[in-house]
Amino acid sequence: MIDNIIETNQLTKSFQGQPALRGLDLRVPAGSIFGFLGRNGAGKTTTIKTLMGLLRSDSGTARVFGNPVSDADRSIEIRRRIGFVTEDKELYPYMTVEQIVRFTRPFFPKWRDDLERRYLQMFELPPKKKIPDLSKGMRSKLMLLLAISRGAELLILDEPTDGLDPAATEDVLRELVAIAASEGTTMFFSSHQLAEVELIADYIGIIDKGKMVVAGSLDDMKAQYQRLQVVFADSMELPARWVAGVEHVRQEGRVLSILASHNVDAIIEQARALPGTSVESFPVTLKEIFLEHVRSN
Repeated sequence: MIDNIIETNQLTKSFQGQPALRGLDLRVPAGSIFGFLGRNGAGKTTTIKTLMGLLRSDSGTARVFGNPVSDADRSIEIRRRIGFVTEDKELYPYMTVEQIVRFTRPFFPKWRDDLERRYLQMFELPPKKKIPDLSKGMRSKLMLLLAISRGAELLILDEPTDGLDPAATEDVLRELVAIAASEGTTMFFSSHQLAEVELIADYIGIIDKGKMVVAGSLDDMKAQYQRLQVVFADSMELPARWVAGVEHVRQEGRVLSILASHNVDAIIEQARALPGTSVESFPVTLKEIFLEHVRSN
């Protein structure tokens, strides 16, 4: 079994001379739930379309299941093993829910009738209703049903909970975690909902301006990052340079707020060496990590 279901090396792609990907390096471990984060225009959709074989990169390599996506024959085989939920949630407009399920089923030998029945009931999808008459949330649910029921080894999900109410979102997230745990399915999902990502992802990657700026285990990242609050005397001369690991320093009056990505003990020691200072440390959220990296690039 390969270690990484998705792997890209120095992937580049430009549109009319404007770079969308600038040497993207991406590793998605097998069996992981990987949250792919970035601002609008950061390169997330371009990455997903390249992995799906819908776009060809300018340079670099991309592999899914160990197979190069640039190989047309291999790319078809890759797509057979993937369940895909698009951001725009577009489906055949002339079909009903029942018809599109029946149409999709024969293309996938591993189709799971049990999952089809489960999600038709859970998502309360109306079988006779045509696609254009569904709300965006209902279309999201239908695309999830089609992606999951095909027995995919990899789910690529672009804003999978878009349009869902809080209760439906919680149901979907719970199901995704259950599928990953019971079936060993790898999930690569892009979302603007950082709280959702933090809730279910075990790995994250943050892309900005077409480059990966931070990636790794979410638990490790949250253990390494700390927010330090330093209170100092009025006349205190603060260090011109902090030790390695300081990502950002914000001053408000006599209080410094320091975001540290590593080397926390040495940073605390440097702060406490200043006469009359007090230092407290606090855990950080994924939102803080995300905002720090996309604002500083």
